[in-house]
Amino acid sequence: MLHTFQPESILLSIGNINIFWYGVFMTISMIMAGLITIKLAKYYKIKTDIIIDLSFWLIIFGIIGARFYHIGLEFNYYYQHPLEMFKIWRGGIAIHGGIIIGLIVLWVFSKKQKINFWILTSLIAPGLALGQSIGRWGNYFNQELFGIPTTLPWGIPIDTLKRPAEYFSNEFFHPTFLYESFGNFLIFLILILFHVWIIKKQKSKEKFCFLLSSSYLILYSILRFSLEFIRIDNTPVLFNLRFPQIASLIIVIFTIIVFIKFNKKNKLEIKNSNHK
Repeated sequence: MLHTFQPESILLSIGNINIFWYGVFMTISMIMAGLITIKLAKYYKIKTDIIIDLSFWLIIFGIIGARFYHIGLEFNYYYQHPLEMFKIWRGGIAIHGGIIIGLIVLWVFSKKQKINFWILTSLIAPGLALGQSIGRWGNYFNQELFGIPTTLPWGIPIDTLKRPAEYFSNEFFHPTFLYESFGNFLIFLILILFHVWIIKKQKSKEKFCFLLSSSYLILYSILRFSLEFIRIDNTPVLFNLRFPQIASLIIVIFTIIVFIKFNKKNKLEIKNSNHK
């Protein structure tokens, strides 16, 4: 179906008001992410009101961070068209920006509410992966973030106005945003199963929640790093790597460093407790 279907970015028009598919999928993704997080939080004895408050701040600052990150990647375009910065309904948010700001919000919120940071991040991670999976379909209807030309039967047609000049004569392209959607859904399933295991184990929750949060960061970074090899949207390049690939590598390295420190801290605490 995708091989022959020509999507439109607008779902519905009412007078001068346009409802975009992108906005619909973003809304659905945020609602589903919130519901998943609320459901999981009950098993960790965290009140729904706390998760709703956290979700509000994460959505607001996450979107701002993701938008500013995207603007930074395509600064030359937005410098020449400054009003386009505010037209977020047309697409243009970068998940790496949302993740970075989201982690800061989670850290501040965890300190304020006196809840373990890693438990909070582990509760958010599955819903975030599911939200990304749903949200990527908005890119499909916008016909953006597709990959290199392909003759594979699942290649999707891209309107001539949406194609880069060097690929003007090509009709079908890799649906990289849909590859990412399926990959994120798989990550979501892995994280949910991990939570089920943690809940049944009923001990060492902080340690395993840290591992779960780290699993999301590493798995998504690997997914994104891999897909960037066939994406053709404009982005800065450094050391022959696209900027999202560099961001993914930084996240993986940061996660490994934190893992080493976390492991050392746990071993030290176990050693001290044994001496007592």
